[in-house]
Amino acid sequence: MATKKFLELQELADTDLNNELTETQGQYQKMKFDHAIKGLENPLVIREIRRDIARLQTEVRRRQMAQMDESQLANRSKIRERRRK
Repeated sequence: MATKKFLELQELADTDLNNELTETQGQYQKMKFDHAIKGLENPLVIREIRRDIARLQTEVRRRQMAQMDESQLANRSKIRERRRK
């Protein structure tokens, strides 16, 4: 079953998705810095932000894959096959 966050990401436009990714990455860098300097009250927030970044990157990649044509997908399959060896 799809999570609420995943469903929300699917509704975003491409530009909104990229903006959200940029903002979240900036927030992650700031939290990492703050945690190294003075510590955070709840360091598990860093893990949640990292997972949010992964969700955003996954949605961006899924959309890129959906826009590929047959020749690009075939080329991608060849590259993946080489990596398996």
